[in-house]
Amino acid sequence: MANSKFPPLMIELSEKFSPSDDISLKTLQIEDNTVFIFYLKSAIDGAKLHDMLIKPFFDMKSNQSFTFYIESLPNLTNMQFGEELLIEITKGYLLLAINDAFYLIDIKLVNTMALQQTIIEPTVYGPQTALSEDIETNLNIIRQRYHEPTLKYDTHALKGKSHKTLIIMYDEKTVKQSVLQNIQEQIENLDIPLIQSTGELQLHLNGSKFSLFPITILTERPDRISYNLAAGKVVIMLNGSPQALIAPVVFFDFMTSMEDNYHTYWITSFTLILRYIGLFVCFVLPAMYVAITSYTPDIPRTELALTVAGSRVGVPYPSFIEVIFMLIFMEFLTEASIRLPKAISATATTVGGLILGTAVTEATLASNIMIIIVSAVAITSFVIPISEMSFSIRICRYLLVIYTTLFGMMGLILGSLWLLMFLVNKRSFGEPYLKVYWRSDRKELEVRSKG
Repeated sequence: MANSKFPPLMIELSEKFSPSDDISLKTLQIEDNTVFIFYLKSAIDGAKLHDMLIKPFFDMKSNQSFTFYIESLPNLTNMQFGEELLIEITKGYLLLAINDAFYLIDIKLVNTMALQQTIIEPTVYGPQTALSEDIETNLNIIRQRYHEPTLKYDTHALKGKSHKTLIIMYDEKTVKQSVLQNIQEQIENLDIPLIQSTGELQLHLNGSKFSLFPITILTERPDRISYNLAAGKVVIMLNGSPQALIAPVVFFDFMTSMEDNYHTYWITSFTLILRYIGLFVCFVLPAMYVAITSYTPDIPRTELALTVAGSRVGVPYPSFIEVIFMLIFMEFLTEASIRLPKAISATATTVGGLILGTAVTEATLASNIMIIIVSAVAITSFVIPISEMSFSIRICRYLLVIYTTLFGMMGLILGSLWLLMFLVNKRSFGEPYLKVYWRSDRKELEVRSKG
């Protein structure tokens, strides 16, 4: 890329944006007339570049005429230098050099028409557009949202039969180099015959196919990507997949929604507390029901213990079978709501749940209290913003019920401690999984307040 005939300013710019593959430094020449252009391919509109600059240059007979033409363009802006120039280039501005004069021209590309709405991570406030299946479009979207000259990316080609293009994106100023090297090594060592999506890539990056908790976040939201780039994380995108992976992650990342950045402190704090209460209820409540009804009915107040015992009159099997039976039917309803067409899924699952709940209690196959617990667990399962963590907690819930069935209240405590110890020892690309803050407390809050 570097060449002595290019203006030193452009060579310096290309070095600062290196090693990104979208750097373009070109010479336009006809007879004795020569101009130089510098831009980022992922940030500019190629058609506009051709119609506004390249074609007029070859149609004109001299540099002087082309200079007059450039100076008359409405897209021409004041020339910037230093850090401001780098930022303008990332926004989609083109740097043009004629003789010793430099011009900064706005030819940015903003892809919004072909983008889909967010489906997996919807929010009431904030941006509603999601990533595209085209990796060039995704690069453009992120470039238009994250105007830092230190934003870099490496391009790789996956081994195997797909040969898909994969991009590792990071902010050179904030990324942790040890984490970046760890991710790059894992990507280079991947030798899978066929990978079709980032979801599939996530399974292989987890380290083990039996891993229960994800060590990356699968997201479709450009604003979540920008926020995590600013926090020093690495983003992995695969051509043909409308989601990206964010790594490394800590457990608490799965409990945050991008909407938290769009509300006031008190509203955000309140919704966060609600989510953690929901997580506790979803995880512990079925096992606690088994512990209280089968082992230690004297823990709650006498009136409550009598109410629970009275509701179980006529139920023909122990409480843990009742719990497992109802939880599995709830999973059936959840799976059905996901697989059915959207037009009928809500109606079918609501009607199915009502009929099933009424029939089960009338047939005394489950108690009324159990129906309330299953409903509460079903609702709280979906307060976790990231669905991968929701699935993991749903599986851990069954393990906790088994622990409690075998050892009573002590099993509930031991099972919870087992999960806590497991998470304490887990790592995400070398970083502790249960770390309270990914970076320092102060830096995390700075990024959040800016977001």
